[in-house]
Amino acid sequence: MSVFEDIKIGDSASFTKTVGETDLYLFCGISGDFNPLHINQIYATKAKFGKGRLVHGLLVASFISNVLGTKLPGPGTVYISQNLRFMAPVYVGDTVQTVVEVMEKIEEKRHFVLRTYCVNQEGVRVIDGEAKVLLLQD
Repeated sequence: MSVFEDIKIGDSASFTKTVGETDLYLFCGISGDFNPLHINQIYATKAKFGKGRLVHGLLVASFISNVLGTKLPGPGTVYISQNLRFMAPVYVGDTVQTVVEVMEKIEEKRHFVLRTYCVNQEGVRVIDGEAKVLLLQD
């Protein structure tokens, strides 16, 4: 049996990470996004959410790619599409659990449609979305 055949609708996998200072600053450097909401505590505290520096939404969303490429479906997975809804802020020091669940399996194309979401340490959903991926090889 192949990995593709072994994966069933309802299967899920997750990844948990506490987002630290180094993660934030490395992402700033890689993306070039030095928005003061991410790097200036005083500026961020005065902003709408008022609790401190925000972690880039796309940094948190990249945890979805971690699960797709390493766990479910796993190595050989390629993104076709991803939609995201950013529902709540993530702050430096927050712990985020990212979950991927198989919703649909398209045999003839080796595609999966997956529910993707992230929750913080308080159980608040911070990102909700759906991905479509191709499993190139098992």
